[in-house]
Order: sequence, then structure tokens, then C-alpha cells
Amino acid sequence: MFGSRTEYKRTSPGTTRAAVAVARRPGLRGWRGAGQGEAVYVTAADEWRGTSVQVCGLWPFVAGSGTPIVGVPIGVHTDTGAPFGGDPISWFMHGMINNPSMFVLGLPHYGKSTLVRHIVLGLAGRGINPLILGDLKPDYVDLIRAMGGQVISLGPGRGHLNVLDPGEATGAAARLRATAEEHRADADRSSDPETSAWLLAAAAKAEKLAEQLMADSHNRRLNMMTALITIVRNAKPSAHEESLIDRALHIVDERLDRVPLIGDLIEVIKDAPDELRAIALDRGDMGRYLDATDQLRQSLHSLDGSGRFGDMFSKPTDQPMDLTKPVVFDLSGISDTQRDIQAASLLACWSTGFATVQVAHTLADAGLEPRRNYFVVMDELWRALRSGEGMVDRVDSLTRLNRTEGVGQAMITHTMSDLEALPTESERMKARGFVERSGMVVCGALPRAEMEKLNKAVTLSRAEQARLISWADPGSWTDVGGNRKRVRPGLGKFLFKVGGRPGVPVALKLTSVEESLHDTNKRWHADGGSL
Repeated sequence: MFGSRTEYKRTSPGTTRAAVAVARRPGLRGWRGAGQGEAVYVTAADEWRGTSVQVCGLWPFVAGSGTPIVGVPIGVHTDTGAPFGGDPISWFMHGMINNPSMFVLGLPHYGKSTLVRHIVLGLAGRGINPLILGDLKPDYVDLIRAMGGQVISLGPGRGHLNVLDPGEATGAAARLRATAEEHRADADRSSDPETSAWLLAAAAKAEKLAEQLMADSHNRRLNMMTALITIVRNAKPSAHEESLIDRALHIVDERLDRVPLIGDLIEVIKDAPDELRAIALDRGDMGRYLDATDQLRQSLHSLDGSGRFGDMFSKPTDQPMDLTKPVVFDLSGISDTQRDIQAASLLACWSTGFATVQVAHTLADAGLEPRRNYFVVMDELWRALRSGEGMVDRVDSLTRLNRTEGVGQAMITHTMSDLEALPTESERMKARGFVERSGMVVCGALPRAEMEKLNKAVTLSRAEQARLISWADPGSWTDVGGNRKRVRPGLGKFLFKVGGRPGVPVALKLTSVEESLHDTNKRWHADGGSL
């Protein structure tokens, strides 16, 4: 690429110049120095990939492919030290995976949440808003607060989330209808037939989006009510009870000029309008109607401040979500002994979050808001899945549309046993589908018993299985210098799997700024010191 240069040394008289000519060659970037033609950037050579059978004849001009470095910088390859970068949104946008989602598995206290927080921070730097829809420990509150985001507290006596609140859907539908009216008025004033036709088509589109938004809002509220009743009873409501709730929601919306509450829904059922009596098949007998609705009203009363849920779902929402900022729902005030309340809160947060994202995208489709993408974190997935019959279906419906809704997603649980512990084989298959549909599966330290279960959802070689098992080793009995990180081989190490490709083992690397935000053992510290 570069020519050689001949230099001449000073010698004794009589020595020929040719005899003392010294050939000096340039470096990899050419001759150094001003005006010498040094190349600041050298174009990388083209690369081709193939099996050892296909490319064996090219030896020794063959090298192993490097680790991907697309997206958030994660750390280094545990074997080669090569840098590694990746996240579900960047890999999806570059065509590396088919679905912008990741499923994270690993034993407690090996860095799962730290990894996800690291990705959250990196994506936020690219303008992708993180939505932490339920933080039970809390793991993400300090990070979101440091980013200037919104922290929404929820729990008995700590905050309220009205599950019958359509949220931004009502206001968004009103904006869409107003836009449709403006387009029609402009079409009437326009003298250009083509412009008029375009404005009328835009008006029809805005009207249709408004109708779809309100229909989706109604279905979300219906699904949320049936999910909460399922948790209260530990059994699904009957078909006619779902029909009663569906019709009662329409009636309460027609009666009230404000956002309804669960108490309003109870009052509508108690009033026994003809529409509800027809659904209850009371045949004109009020006694039959009361018998048909008694159990439903009892379940609703337990959500209306009279049961273990307190008033967290029965009062107006304290803090509506602001999707222009990072958002976290802080559920740390709910005790681990209150599993059903935790599960109900997680479902309510997930439902509210996805609904608000849908509103934002609908407004963007109509040109009323800028287009935004979001990264949704669904932690402690196992709690919701085990909370009652039919919960797998409800979580499944929430998570299937992340690609079409412009949302990246991370689902986090401890082990595949969390999914295999569901009561029916049908539910276990659907839960495994969460892993199978994920664009990338990230595995931390796992016990040997998990390997067979994990292989049902993602293929692992024997070497990869051995690596995950070795990471779960607690390490030496000796606590060197009191630093537990030194004696746990799997801390902060993860295997990134995409389909049937070989996994990439990565050691997570944090910046000094992040380290203070990733301490999940604060209550074990004395005066802020380390253990």
C-alpha cells in the first residue's frame, strides 16, 4: 500500500552511495509526520465467514469472528477480553434479532438487576425512555431518580392506582376528534379537490384512531378487573360475571362525567339496571339476580378498601405517568409475605404502562406527538405468574405486541423452575414461550438441575451448561479481605444467547458513577460502610 523510502548514511570518502543505501519501510499507517501522507483511518479488510470445512484451504488467512459491539457497551468476553456491546433494541434495529426483547435468568444476587440497570442507563443515553413497571426491592428507584425521572409509589397506605382510569386515552381521543373536525373544516374551505380529499382521509383516520383507542381502553379495564378478581379468589370469574363487568363499565361511563372508581361499579351492579338483569338471566326475579351477582359484588368489595388490598385500587390515581421521562413504579412498600398484593400491583403497573405507551404511539401515528420508543422492564415475573389461574394468559397478552408497539422489553425471573411450577401443562408451555419468543436470552449463574428445563426453551451446548453451573459455585470458604466479589466466580457474568448460535460469555463492567447506584444491600450496611 505504501512505497519504501531510501535513506543514505554519512560514510567515509570513497564509499559509493548505492552501498550505503538503507531501505526503510513505513508503519501500518504510512510515513509519520506533517506532509508525509500518514493515514489517520485505515479501512478494515473485508471479512467472510464459513465453516472449517469450507475455508480450510485459506489457512492461515483465517481468524475467529469477534464479539458484537452493537448497542450498549456491556463488558468484555470472559475468555478473550474482547469488548462486547448489545441490547435488545439496538440488535433488533440492526437486524440481528427478530424481536426487541430479552429474557434474563439467574440465581439471586449474581447481578441480574445490575445488568438490566446498566442497559437501561445506556438506552436512556440514546433517547429511549425506560419504564420500570414494578420495582419490588427497590432496584431501580435510585437510578431513575438520578436520571431525573418519575418515581410513582404504590401500596396499601402509600399510593393509589385507579384500575378503572382510562388514563391518557380519554384526552388523546378528544385531541384526535378535534383534529378530525379541523381537517373537515379545512377540507370545506379548500378549493383544491386533491387537498380536500387528503384532508377528509386524514379526518377519517383520526376518527378511527380515536374509536380504537377508547375500545382498547375499555378492554384493558375489563381485563384488569377480571385479573384482580382472579387474584382475590384464586380462580377465574365465570363467563357471565365477565359479561356483567363488561356491560357495567359501559353503563358507569355513560352515567358519570368523571373518572369512575370501583365503588361506582359496585353501585351500578347493585342498582340492577335492565341490561345487567338480562345478562344475569334473572327472568324477572330479583332474588335470582342477587344470587347471580352476590359473589361478584363480594369480590369487588374486597378491592374497594374493605380487604387486604386496602384502598390502593379504589381511589383516584395519585400520579399519572409522564412518558416524556423515565418512570419507575416503586412497590417496595409491599411486604414479601403479601404475594397476592405484589402480583396484583405488578399486573396493574404493567397494564397501565402498556396502555399509556399505546396512547403515545397513537398520537404519534396521527402526527400530534413526536415518535418515541420505550424500554419496558418487567422484573420478578414469577410472582405474577403464580398468583392465580389464568394469569399466564394475561401476561402473555401484554407481552406479545412489543415489536409492533415500538417497545423493547426485558423480562426477569430466577430460574426456569419458576415457569415450570405452574399448575397445568398448557400454562407451562405458554410460560416457556416467553423465553422462546425473546430475541435474546441472557443467563447468569444457574444450578445443574436447571439445564434440562432450560434446554426445552433455548439450546445450550455441554460447554455452555458447564459454564453456567460453574458460575453458580459459591467459591472459596475464605473471604479474602472481606470482599465477597472475589470469591464468587459467577458474579456479574452472563451468557448471551441468540437462537441456536453459540453463546457469548460476558463479564459486566460498570463505571464508577454506576457503582453507587447498584447497591441492593443498603440495609446490610452500617453507616453506609461495606459489610
